Amino acid sequence: MNERTYKIMSHAGSGGIALGIIVLVTGIAAGVLMIVSGAQLLKEKYKVTI
Repeated sequence: MNERTYKIMSHAGSGGIALGIIVLVTGIAAGVLMIVSGAQLLKEKYKVTI
């Protein structure tokens, strides 16, 4: 019984680490895309006001 619990906890821990890395990378990529998009909007805003 203890071996089964150990294996389950091991898989859950490694799965949690993998999911954390995926979320971190996705968050960084989304942040970069938002910054680039915002910069483009600020750069092109003068065309709307003229």
